[in-house]
Amino acid sequence: MRPALLGLMALALAVPARAKDKPITVTWLGHAAFEIVSPGGKRIMIDPFLKGDPATPQAFKDLRRYKPDAILVTHAHFDHSADALELATLSEAPVIGVFEWVKSLGLPDKQSWGGNVGGTFVVGDVTVHLVPAMHSSDPGGRPIGFVLSFSDGRSLYHTGDTWIFGDMELIQALYHPKIILLGVGGGPFTEDPATAALAVKKYFKPDAIIPMHYGTFPPLAKEEDVAEAFKKDKRLQIMKPGESRVF
Repeated sequence: MRPALLGLMALALAVPARAKDKPITVTWLGHAAFEIVSPGGKRIMIDPFLKGDPATPQAFKDLRRYKPDAILVTHAHFDHSADALELATLSEAPVIGVFEWVKSLGLPDKQSWGGNVGGTFVVGDVTVHLVPAMHSSDPGGRPIGFVLSFSDGRSLYHTGDTWIFGDMELIQALYHPKIILLGVGGGPFTEDPATAALAVKKYFKPDAIIPMHYGTFPPLAKEEDVAEAFKKDKRLQIMKPGESRVF
């Protein structure tokens, strides 16, 4: 064997293989509810509407199964916030959301992490950014979305309930989300699948698009409507409630 080839083999053996990034695990619990597990193992619950969600599998309705490190709520409407207080009481995790609404929950100060658009909170290896959304929120505060920035440089964007809006361009410029949990439900309340697809095409460059907020109630879009709107986009990942995927 040539000396040069032997040298290359020795070098390859001497240099340890580059460690792969630890995964981000995304579990869809139905509607806009997700559990995110960060590369560092932090568990982030977003918009916990579980017990009353007809789409949430029965096994996932038991709030005692969850051990969140933080509970994020995009706005006060019941289909996003219904189980937040009970889950916070059971788990003693902080609730992150708009200041006025979080304060109204009456939680201890150590669990009351209220903020506003532009604010950030740190949960282990996750930085939680509060970003705008175009919707309503009553009682208390205003609607928001969340960007989770992870220590490995990746980020995830939960749009909350919203319509397409120009500041999505700034969310892309600042955070470059690789995973987007995208509201697509339409009906009388939020953007429909075609508008959601336009938002991604116009503003974002994700690796994965996970649709949410559809199929739960009759006025909302169905799975086939979502698939049709995104039919040429291979980044679309349609999940089933209770399903987990690793990124």
